Amino acid sequence: MEKRVSRHYTVFCPVCGQHGEDDGVTLSCGRDHGPALLRSDYTVKEFAPQPDTEGLFRYRDWLPVARTFPTAARTAVFQSEELSAQLGLPNLWIAFNGYWPERGAFLETATFKELEAYAVLGRLPSDPPVLVVASAGNTAAAFASICSRHRRPCLLIVPRRGLDRMRFRAPLDPTVRLVVLDGADYSDAIALAESVASLPGFQAEGGVRNIGRRDGLATVLYAGVEAMGRMPGVYVQAVGSGAGAIAVHEAAARLIGTGRYGTDLPRLLLCQNASFAPLADSWKSGTRQLAPCRADDARAATRTVFADELTNRFPPYAVRCGVYDVLTESSGDVLTVEQDAAEYERDIFGKAESVDIEPASAVALAGLRKAVLDGRVPEEEHVLLNITGGGRARLAQDHPLYDAEPALVADLQDGRAEDLVARIAGLFPDRTR
Repeated sequence: MEKRVSRHYTVFCPVCGQHGEDDGVTLSCGRDHGPALLRSDYTVKEFAPQPDTEGLFRYRDWLPVARTFPTAARTAVFQSEELSAQLGLPNLWIAFNGYWPERGAFLETATFKELEAYAVLGRLPSDPPVLVVASAGNTAAAFASICSRHRRPCLLIVPRRGLDRMRFRAPLDPTVRLVVLDGADYSDAIALAESVASLPGFQAEGGVRNIGRRDGLATVLYAGVEAMGRMPGVYVQAVGSGAGAIAVHEAAARLIGTGRYGTDLPRLLLCQNASFAPLADSWKSGTRQLAPCRADDARAATRTVFADELTNRFPPYAVRCGVYDVLTESSGDVLTVEQDAAEYERDIFGKAESVDIEPASAVALAGLRKAVLDGRVPEEEHVLLNITGGGRARLAQDHPLYDAEPALVADLQDGRAEDLVARIAGLFPDRTR
């Protein structure tokens, strides 16, 4: 059974300063100004992990939730002697998000997206609408698994390639419906999800706009600070939207506010596929404007890039408090990585630690090595490397897995968009009466 707690935070807009009570689904400020990412303001101002709690809800004082769930899901943080020696970084720490029991890592869909999903579900009102989630695959897998386990109505929309990640330890509950799109990419899934979410009875999960999602990801830094006993000087992560990087930046500011972790924000080093890097292209332009990206080019890249989970055509770059702002405030940078370099690092990590890692994690490790070789990371720097996913192969060895059965497979080129939206809404007849 879930454990209910009262809301211990308010939501505020960093542009106009408006504070308000949270209804569990608000994604934006209602006042007349440019778009900005809302933030959470917690009653508890000290960093005080709960020693009696095993998973990410040990940080519940700094999670925007009205309820918690029993789970061991959290980030495992450790030092790797071999990787530290190879990179020449004695103060390198690994934040491992995935399935690796020997390290205390129990994210059963093998990525840090479970941290998002638990916090988003904990934030929802007691009788929630159908949560609509668009994903390249990993986010959908996390929400599918957790919504199914706790019987929360959820609609998941993924491009065909994302179906490969939809394997679970138990069949999906009927409250969860999966829609697979042929001839589509992640951004197509986002656009379709927004159309469905506008219907009565449905609610957009919101992606980076959801404070639950970002604050769930913020627990990566909290786990890192607990293990390191200090703030990292550099934070490294592969990014598609950049939500995790924004979350860590916000979390660092919250930690600094306690007066116990210095005054310097971690420098964000974000990594992308060299063949598809809208954030890197935008950052190099020196402006807040997001670099244009043609849909056809993006779809072609999605079919060939090493880490397709990093192929978001419309990342939150220009929005206030988005990627541009957190890179600027942290003196950060965005690096690009070639496929052969990422493949090499995936093998290096596997040999060093005897566990598999996801393509995005290999991109991050390759980006860190590149930064070290270029002299961007001093030898004595305290570095936190986010391995955003790993242990998928190990999970398949340890447990029988079930393939998710799509409730609907559709091609965006067949028929009218309005008809497809109606068909998808019809998967939840009790919500559309």
